[in-house]
Amino acid sequence: MTATAAERNTPLMRTAVDEGIRVTEVTDKAAAGLSETVTPQGLIAVCDPVDVPLATVLRANPKLVAVLHGVTDPGNAGTVVRVADAAGADAVIFAGDTVDPHNGKCVRASTGSVFHLPIARAREADDVFEACRAAGLRLVAADGYATDDLDTADLRGDLTHPTAWVFGSEAHGLPDTVIGRLDTSLKVPIYGGAESLNLATAAAVCLYASARSQRNA
Repeated sequence: MTATAAERNTPLMRTAVDEGIRVTEVTDKAAAGLSETVTPQGLIAVCDPVDVPLATVLRANPKLVAVLHGVTDPGNAGTVVRVADAAGADAVIFAGDTVDPHNGKCVRASTGSVFHLPIARAREADDVFEACRAAGLRLVAADGYATDDLDTADLRGDLTHPTAWVFGSEAHGLPDTVIGRLDTSLKVPIYGGAESLNLATAAAVCLYASARSQRNA
């Protein structure tokens, strides 16, 4: 931390020292070089990776999981992690060519949620889908072109089932080849004139719909 940051965060510095964490003072120039932000706060920490094995995430019989497939924007990915955390999801899985959860912008967009719930990564999306099914999760694609929507699924009681929501990139969504490998697809009903919802908003609506149904079942 810089001298200015140390003055602003004295309790934090004392706690770190009490926990045996090495604290080093650096110059403002060094802090700027270590930080990825335009206006760094003067605090830099070295942490262990947050991701855990996929098998570990699914071993605990999860009821609600968010799967990111091909999401390359770190801000979107981090925001979905934040949403999943808020909705009480059991885990977030980064599948296929999805951004690294340790990306600085992804971590910042999560506002700390990457430390609150299990994060797993898997290079092969098919491995993720098979593992989720084996864990008793129903794979549901969030697809703006789906025939059924959340309202219909809710009325049928489908949202009470243990679910792994699969979200694609904001620009392209999920490929048809991926949607075809999942159990079903649902869209968020749009009652107004908006063409679509962004990824984080759609994820919030879907995850909260499942969370509410599961809690009220």
